[in-house]
Formats: sequence, structure tokens, C-alpha cells
Amino acid sequence: MRVLVVEDDRAIASALHRALEREGFSPVTAGTAADALNALPVDVVLLDLGLPDRDGVELLARLREVSSAPVIIVTARGTEEDRVAGLDLGADDYVVKPFGVRELVARMNAVLRRAGARDAGTAVQRVGALEVDRRARVVRVDGAEVTCTPKEYGIVEFLARDPGGVITRHELLDAVWGANWFGSTKMIDVHVAALRKKLGDAVAIETVRGVGFRLSVPR
Repeated sequence: MRVLVVEDDRAIASALHRALEREGFSPVTAGTAADALNALPVDVVLLDLGLPDRDGVELLARLREVSSAPVIIVTARGTEEDRVAGLDLGADDYVVKPFGVRELVARMNAVLRRAGARDAGTAVQRVGALEVDRRARVVRVDGAEVTCTPKEYGIVEFLARDPGGVITRHELLDAVWGANWFGSTKMIDVHVAALRKKLGDAVAIETVRGVGFRLSVPR
């Protein structure tokens, strides 16, 4: 996974480069807007707004014109105005320095999953005997339709975007219930239990203790 780190502070860029390598990514760094554009194509962009040759917001607008890669703004500019400006211009997420590498990686994986879903938004996705028809909002097992509530469908659809990958409870809540939901995450367990009964042995929704869930095909 090729990650473009746009950061003019060499110490920060170097530290982030090493951290991303340890996480299994293939990072490339750019200290200017010109270098960033020359580094394309990439899979995801981590963009600092404070650049020497061009304002980061202007670069974001340009990236949106020439690339479909998700962009996460990584900056010390943490005011509400900065966040709104960046998101309005098309940033996929916004992380304020200082931040933890685990948080950043989780956000990267989340925007990549969303980007993948956009690219295949009308496709029928298959995971073993499970079939998710996004256009019809229908779930099938071995070709037979499974009756799901809207929330159950949302959970299956979101887990199916990354088969085998661990999805956190908060990611599921944001995707299925919305970012403004402030109820207990235990709500998910009720729906997952119902889904397990409905899906049978075709696929497994595994609980990853202390983290979330993962969709897998039984061997």
C-alpha cells in the first residue's frame, strides 16, 4: 500500500515514514506541493497544510482534480474553521497533531474501506457463500435471500468491505448508526447475534475481544 506523506518538517516526515513502514505500508515523503504531485499515483495521502511553496488547502484542491486517492489532513491547525475548510474541499478525514500511530493507521484503513465501497458501490460482492447486493440492499446465502433489518444489512455490508479485516465497534457505529449516535456499543452485539443465526455456517462474524468484529469464511 503506497502512502504519500506530505510534510515539510524532515524530522516528523522521517519518524512517520519509519512508523508506517513498521505497520507494513510503503511510504513516500514529499516536502513540497510540487514533490507531492510528482509522487502520484498513490493509494492514500497524508497531507500537512503548512507547506513552503503552496498552501496545503490549495494542494488538496489540486489533488482532488488529478487523483482519486483518499486524503487525510494531518496538521497542527486544529480550529473548527480549518477542519470545515479541509472537509469542504474534499478531505476524507482530519487528524490534529500530536497523534498516535495506531489512531492514524485506523483512520487510514477506514478511509480506504470507504473509498473501496465507493468504487464498487453498485457491485454484488461475494464472500464465500455470502452475497451482498448493494444496489438492491439484499443479503443472500447460497443464492437464497436472507431477511435482514436495515441495521443488520448495514453491519453485514460494512464488514464485507474488508473480509478478514478487524472492524472496530466505533467504526461500525459510525457507519451503521451514524457519527451522532451516542448510545452503548452493546447495541451491536444484539444485532450480530441475530445475524449469526440468520447466516448460519456460510460465514462467521467473529468477535475480536476488546476491539470489534471480523467477517471470515469457515475453513
